[in-house]
This record gives sequence, structure tokens and C-alpha cells, in this order.
Amino acid sequence: MSPLFRIPLGLLIMLIGFLIVKKTEVFFSWFGEIPFAEKTFGSGGSRFFYKLIGILTTFIGIFVATNVISDILGSLACTLTHCK
Repeated sequence: MSPLFRIPLGLLIMLIGFLIVKKTEVFFSWFGEIPFAEKTFGSGGSRFFYKLIGILTTFIGIFVATNVISDILGSLACTLTHCK
């Protein structure tokens, strides 16, 4: 992927992840509680889970911008298909 496309895309993904972390209450009002998170993390678990999703999204954006994601996905595909 071209750096002229990859870097802005990675920055956009990082921005989305940052906004999920910063504006957790807005995402909570849009999507509501997550029963799995409430059961696992206790009261307030959904907000915590939204923050985890935001942090994960930010890291994916960093991986896209630095082109590390291609290595990660390539090795995952190689592991799943038993290539050499």
C-alpha cells in the first residue's frame, strides 16, 4: 500500500480510536450496555469495554500507518494456511 494512502488512513483510524476513548459516554448512549462486559467487568463494565475497544482501534491505526499490519496479517495467514 502506498504511504500516501496508508499514513492518512492510519491517522484516521487512530483519531477514531481516540474519540472512542475520549467520548465513551456518547458511544454508550448510541449503543447501550454490553451484557458480556457488564457480567465480566461488573458495574460500569460497558464503559470500560468501550475504552478497551478505543485503545485497540488506536493501536490498529498505528500499525496501519507504520505498515506493521501487513506483517501481522501475513504471518497470521501463513499460520492458518500452513505455508512455508
